[in-house]
Amino acid sequence: MSQLMVLALTALPAVLSLQLPGGIGKLPALGWNSWNAYGCDIDEARILQAANAMKDLGFQAAGYEYVNSDDCWSQMSGRDAVTHQLLPNFTKFPEGIKGTADKVHDLGFKFGIYSSAGTMTCGHYSGSIGYENIDAETFASWGVDYLKYDNCFPPEEWYDDCLSCEPDPSFSPTGIINGTCSNSTPPVHHYSYDRPIPICADGWPVDGINYTAKYTALRFRIMGNALLAQNRTILYSLCEWGVDLPWTWGNGTGQSWRMSNDINPSWSRILEILNQNSFLSDYGNFYGHNDADMLEVGNGNLTDAEVRSHFSLWAMMKSPLLIGTDVTKLSSHNIGVLQNKALLAFNQDPVYGKPAAPYKWGINPDWTYNSSFPAQYWSGASSNGTMVALFNPLNDTVSMTADYSEIPELNAGGCYQVLDVWNSTDLGCKEKSVTVDVAPHDTAVLLFEHSC
Repeated sequence: MSQLMVLALTALPAVLSLQLPGGIGKLPALGWNSWNAYGCDIDEARILQAANAMKDLGFQAAGYEYVNSDDCWSQMSGRDAVTHQLLPNFTKFPEGIKGTADKVHDLGFKFGIYSSAGTMTCGHYSGSIGYENIDAETFASWGVDYLKYDNCFPPEEWYDDCLSCEPDPSFSPTGIINGTCSNSTPPVHHYSYDRPIPICADGWPVDGINYTAKYTALRFRIMGNALLAQNRTILYSLCEWGVDLPWTWGNGTGQSWRMSNDINPSWSRILEILNQNSFLSDYGNFYGHNDADMLEVGNGNLTDAEVRSHFSLWAMMKSPLLIGTDVTKLSSHNIGVLQNKALLAFNQDPVYGKPAAPYKWGINPDWTYNSSFPAQYWSGASSNGTMVALFNPLNDTVSMTADYSEIPELNAGGCYQVLDVWNSTDLGCKEKSVTVDVAPHDTAVLLFEHSC
């Protein structure tokens, strides 16, 4: 990260947030999404199975409120020839999407759906570009409460003349120098674009370009305006993969924006997304959230320690927390992780909107962009006190110290009552610092509750 970029991050312009009625979208969304568990193999039975399990296993009581169908819910053949409305797949959803939404509502949850700002969704079903008003009206009439809007298959006439630098290793594996692009970075070639597109500027996460005026932002803004015109409030989740720096304009368009390419249930991918998001803390606040993508708790071969780190840091970064697994198969450990009261309280704090941010990188010098060893020391203010995360990406147990003189929210010479969040252990009144041993790939979370 260049010195110029560090200076830019310390002098960010104010972004006016779009505030929905009833406080919807003020806090990060909590819920479940079908994609990570089932991909395109989705139907009403699986949606309702998830909703019932979320209710029975205590997730609803813990604050999780959305049950969302991702891609592949519609007919592959497209739209009604007369009304141009999207058509549900009635084999998967016998009573249509409204029937499923009604059943989800009857269980006390809100219902979410998916579309894309292109001619097709990522699963090659009909997209919404050119039909935004019709689709928004249709979604509202079905009782939809949440729209995830993807970025697949924009038509050629909607291509931007250039795109922002994207240091995400899954997009730009070469030519990235400490989080910025360079002369050797190839043109951006997203998987749903049929040709590479030049990079506008080398900088990241800001580069001086006004992306609000670009076609990408416009495609998402058109759907956002269509949703606002309905008589139903629908939370709007932008899934445009960090294209054209959405953290600089998404706050005026929707309530959250994906800041990277897709997650997968691997430790390396979790580290990559964590590393990227460590540079974006200043852009999150009430009604506007950096979305680090859906949770992989319960998927793949993540260890218990890796699951704790994944959830700890996603919650403290105030990402939307959407469970993405077969809820009926969650272990008791993973249920406990996903329902951790202290971390959910931090994520959902009604008074403090800013996410936690790194106060020290640790292994690397501060402001180092490193997808293998991201920032290790994080802190954030909350109604319950200052929360601190000590993250160990190494393969060995290490001793880590929360030094009050380094933590912005604490008094260097102070004494604080400290709670170990994961062990639910009162560590007592601690002066000047707290040192703990952190296992490989694990994260210790400490809550400094009050002075003592």
